[in-house]
Amino acid sequence: MELESFRVGLTPTVFYIPGFITEEEQTQLLNHIYGASGSKWKTLKNRRLQNWGGMVHEKGLVPQELPPWLTKIKAKIHESSGLFPSAINHVLINEYHPDQGIMPHQDGPAYFPVVAILSLGSPVVMDFSPHLRLRSGDNYISKDQSPDAESCVPERDSFSVLMMPRSLLIFKDDAYSDFLHGISDSPTQCYNQVQQYKTLFHICICEMVECH
Repeated sequence: MELESFRVGLTPTVFYIPGFITEEEQTQLLNHIYGASGSKWKTLKNRRLQNWGGMVHEKGLVPQELPPWLTKIKAKIHESSGLFPSAINHVLINEYHPDQGIMPHQDGPAYFPVVAILSLGSPVVMDFSPHLRLRSGDNYISKDQSPDAESCVPERDSFSVLMMPRSLLIFKDDAYSDFLHGISDSPTQCYNQVQQYKTLFHICICEMVECH
């Protein structure tokens, strides 16, 4: 796959690939996700998730074998993108309903330098904002300080990616280390003044260093 034409955002290391999987593949993935045992789900304050591939440890990953239905999709991402330095071995599946999101964050050193996010089920807007250490100058606009926080006025050097169902978002290097990414916890989201409803899954796919 030639990734040059899929670059988006304000950094050269964010790639958005629409229609990365088929409708049939999406249905199969959703069936496997919902078919997992109840114990596989972990409920958090604003979403629930499944963890596949092992437990993340401060020194790396305590690995577990991925099921075949995830092995197939991670192989497709690895082979198509050519951006992962070694085999993909860890998957987080995040479920978001309306009014649910995730605060701006970084994925931490265990996932560095590249993460892929596969969207299923519904459109969603992923917001990227510069890390606090990069926020300087009088032109910076904070959403919290804006006189109209609901007007979707972007922060300086911030950008958003509208992720459609079955699309793949990959970010790495500077986009990974210098930007936070998140999803607003609102039943509607703004992208160039267009509102999108959302009920979706995000499959975060990455390569991690294993503990020894």
